[in-house]
Amino acid sequence: MTTLASNDEPTAPGVRPAELALLASVFVVAACGLVYELAAGTLASYLLGDSILQFSTVIGTYLFAMGVGSYLSRFLDRQLVAHFLRIELMVGLVGGWMPAALFAMQGASTPSFRFALYAFVLAIGILVGLEIPLVMRILKRQLRSGGGLKTLVSEVLTFDYLGALAVSIAFPLVLVPQLGLIRTGAFFGLLNAGVAVWTLWLFRGHLRHWTSHALACAATIATLVLAFVAADHVTSWAEDRFYADHVLYAETSPYQRVVVTASRYGIRLFLNGNLQFHSRDEYRYHEALVHPAMAAHGAPKRILVLGGGDGMATREILKYPSVESVTLVDLDAHVTKLFSTEPLLRELNHDALRSPKVHVVNDDAYSWLDAHRETFDVIVIDFPDPTNFSIGKLYTTTFYEKVDAHLAASGYAVVQTTSPLIARKSYWTVAATLEAVGFTTTPYHVHVPSFGEWGFILASHRPYRMPTALPTGLRFLDLAGLPALFDFPLDMARVPAEPNRLSNQVLVQTFDDEWGKVR
Repeated sequence: MTTLASNDEPTAPGVRPAELALLASVFVVAACGLVYELAAGTLASYLLGDSILQFSTVIGTYLFAMGVGSYLSRFLDRQLVAHFLRIELMVGLVGGWMPAALFAMQGASTPSFRFALYAFVLAIGILVGLEIPLVMRILKRQLRSGGGLKTLVSEVLTFDYLGALAVSIAFPLVLVPQLGLIRTGAFFGLLNAGVAVWTLWLFRGHLRHWTSHALACAATIATLVLAFVAADHVTSWAEDRFYADHVLYAETSPYQRVVVTASRYGIRLFLNGNLQFHSRDEYRYHEALVHPAMAAHGAPKRILVLGGGDGMATREILKYPSVESVTLVDLDAHVTKLFSTEPLLRELNHDALRSPKVHVVNDDAYSWLDAHRETFDVIVIDFPDPTNFSIGKLYTTTFYEKVDAHLAASGYAVVQTTSPLIARKSYWTVAATLEAVGFTTTPYHVHVPSFGEWGFILASHRPYRMPTALPTGLRFLDLAGLPALFDFPLDMARVPAEPNRLSNQVLVQTFDDEWGKVR
C-alpha cells in the first residue's frame, strides 16, 4: 500500500514500474535539453556566423545555467513531484518555442537578437539543471526501498547520457533535415510536456491541485502543437521580413540554411543569410572568376571546381570546346540538387550541372582531395568567405598544399578571395598563404554591384600570361578590358600579412574584424 512520507510526498516501496517510468523520463528530459542547446547554437551560427564561436558561447552559457539550476534545486524541499511537473511544462514551453521566437527576430538588430538568444539559453539551462536533481530525489524518497545512492546515481546518469547520445546523432542526420529547427523545437517541447502528463498520471491521487496541473498540461500541449503546425508560416513570415523579396525556396540542410528569393530585379541565393549571388550581376563575378585562368591556359581539358554548387562557374567553364570533363565537389547536396532540378535556376546556369561532361560529387573538399589522386589543368575554388574556422581551414597552407598536389604542372588555380577594398588585409593574407606553399600568385579584382569591389587570386607554377582570346558571348569581359582587372589602386594595394595556417587560422579573425566594421 502506498503511504505518505513526512514530507507529504507519496512513497511506493518496491513499485518497479514507476521507478522505470521515471528513469525513462530522465532519458527524455536529457534528449530534450540537448536539443534546445543544439538548436540555439545552430540558430546562432546561421544568423550571426562563426559557428565555432557561437556554439562555444552557447554551450558555455548553457552549462553555467545548468549549474545554477542544480544549485537552486536544494531550495525545493517539499512537493517535489509538483515542482518537477511544473518545471517540465516550463522547459517544454520555453524550449519548444525558442526556435520560432529566434527565427521571428532574425530581422532585428544584432544586440537584440543576442540578448534574446542568451536569455533563452539561460532560462532553459536553469530549468534543465533543476530536472535531474529533482528526479534523483523523487526516486530516492518516493520509490526506492533500497539499493543505495551509488546505484541510484549510476542509473540516472546512464539514462541521462544515453538520451544525450541519441539526440546528438539524430539532430543533424534526421531531425533538422526532416523537421526543420522550429518543428524540432516544438516536437521536443511536446516530449517535455508528455513527461509532465506521465508524472501527473503516475502520481495521480497524491498531487495537490491535480485539476490545475491537468489544465496547465493541456494548455502547454495546445500551445506547442500550434508551434509545430505553424512552423512553415512562422519561417516564411520571418524570412519574408528578413530578405524583403519573395522567398521561392527555403530549406535547412545538414550544413546550412539555403534560401532563394525573387523580385522584379532578379533572383538571389543566400546561405546562412549571406548573399551568394544576384542574377542581375552574377555574370560579372563568374566571368571574372573563370576566364582569366581558363583562357590563359590555352586548351584546358580536365577541370576541378571546389564549391560552386549553383553551377554558375561550371556554366562558364563549359564555354571552352577543349573541356572534356568537369568534376564539381560541393558539400551540400541540397544546393546541387536545387540548381540541377528547379527550372528557373537551371535556366540561370544553362543546365550546366546536367551536362554529360560534369560529374557532381557531394563531399567535403578537404577530405575529397585527400582521397583522390587525379590532376587537373584548371582548379576553380569558389568557397564562401572565411567567416568561421570550418570554412577557414579551406584557406590554409594545408589545404593549398592539397590543391597543389592536384594541379598539373602547367595548370592554374583561381581562388575567390573576398573584397580587397573592405577586407584588404584578409585578401592579401590569402595571397601570402598561397605563396607560402610555393605558388606564384597573380591577384586581380572586379566590381560586382551586389558585393562591391571583389577579389580573386590566380595561383600557378609558371608566370601568368594575358590571354589572347576569350569565348564568344561573354557579357562583361573582353580582351581590351582584361588588363584593368590586374591593376590595384592605392587603397587596395598590398599590405603585410602572414600566411593562414591550420594551427592559427589568423584569416578568420582578420576577416571578422574587417567586415565587422561595415556591418
